Amino acid sequence: MNYTAEYLADAKVLIDALDVSIIEKMVDEIATIRENQGRLFFIGVGGGAGHASHAVNDFRKIAGLECYTPTDNVSELTARINDDGWESAFVNWLKGSRLNSQDGVFVFSVGGGNEEKNISVNIVSSLKYAQEVGARIFGVVGRDGGYTAKVADACVIIPPIKPETVTPHTEAFQAVIWHLVVSHPKLQKFEMKWESVTNTNPPINTDFHGTSRTPKIQSKPSTIN
Repeated sequence: MNYTAEYLADAKVLIDALDVSIIEKMVDEIATIRENQGRLFFIGVGGGAGHASHAVNDFRKIAGLECYTPTDNVSELTARINDDGWESAFVNWLKGSRLNSQDGVFVFSVGGGNEEKNISVNIVSSLKYAQEVGARIFGVVGRDGGYTAKVADACVIIPPIKPETVTPHTEAFQAVIWHLVVSHPKLQKFEMKWESVTNTNPPINTDFHGTSRTPKIQSKPSTIN
């Protein structure tokens, strides 16, 4: 198979390998945070930072949950990095946000943080503080899950299929998982725009070969006057 076929075939394997019970537990825990009027703080770097910003939008707008991420405020983030250092930037932001036992911290990371190898120590420091104050911890991570998987209340690990595609598969499925969570019936509070619009297009059917086929709409023949 070529790279494209192999990549998509691996994605199918990953879907079947996901632990549904962990995802359901994550949904239940986040629903509890909302019921207790707690907040959810998303943290991540690189692609994880992009997910964090996107997730803040969706969890606020769709699930009606108060959410924040430090990477949405570039002025504060860079000031903390410049003055205090990269390793403490996230944890000091959480302290300034008065993280408490009613809140949750949600991590998007490929490795999950590893203090011994000095990788994503800013995430490790944040989770240690979350443990101190009794906040719930969530994550969608790759590889072995790192520190996030060790301490999380609910952590989905995207298992590595091939060493050369750990990062793209992990970051791709991070989006799949958190979109699943925010649209889960137990969490979704407000209707999404396109789901609220009547769909006049026919559904896409898939034949047994896996080929998508959209039925053609038969138009009435025009009448020439």
